Amino acid sequence: MDYGLNSIIKTKKKHPCGNDEWEIIRMGADIKIKCTKCNRIIMLSRRNFNKRLKQVVK
Repeated sequence: MDYGLNSIIKTKKKHPCGNDEWEIIRMGADIKIKCTKCNRIIMLSRRNFNKRLKQVVK
């Protein structure tokens, strides 16, 4: 899948707030994503990120 900085993505599992859309705010060996509903930020390794990625929205 093609994604980059500031892309909106959907994950396979929902966040505890009930949202499954995230914005990519940092890319490198690790990827930092921010929940679009509650603004919680998490950091994942690229390998874990690719496992959890469902689709690229925008």
